[in-house]
Amino acid sequence: MDAKMESEPTPMKNRTTVDRKSERELVVTRTVNGPTRIVFEAWTKAELFRRWWVPKSFGVTLLSCEMDVRVGGRYRLAFSHEASTMEFFGRYLEVTPHSRLVWTNEEGNGSGPVTTVTFEDKGGKTLLVVHDLYPSKEALDAAIASGATGGMPDQLDQLDDLLISLGASSVPK
Repeated sequence: MDAKMESEPTPMKNRTTVDRKSERELVVTRTVNGPTRIVFEAWTKAELFRRWWVPKSFGVTLLSCEMDVRVGGRYRLAFSHEASTMEFFGRYLEVTPHSRLVWTNEEGNGSGPVTTVTFEDKGGKTLLVVHDLYPSKEALDAAIASGATGGMPDQLDQLDDLLISLGASSVPK
């Protein structure tokens, strides 16, 4: 992602848009091929989440996925990449079934972004809006520079593939 993102949305592969809304905010938008109930389950049930969350293009393996999806509940994801292991963890601040999830990203000494995902019904499809609020401009700049924000289009492609495999929608991609 480049400086262009700061002024205008960047359409990505398969209808995913990434937009830097402000110095601290990154918003990813995508309509996926499944009803909100099933899409929400894909974000909140570990057995489904692990099937789509890790972008295959990143060469990372998901080692474990723990999710206690309730207000105050925690999550922990462990990944391996080459000879190293990484962990991402935080807690759920809001859980509104089939419409909204909010969680913290605490692996950076508690100074990570707060992520909000909304799920809006669009006649059997779901409009997903993923909003990351970073603690500072520098934190978002660093995330973009490291490539940490670049996986969402691939992840949402994989989510769409999962939804199709689950028979969540009869609408072709």
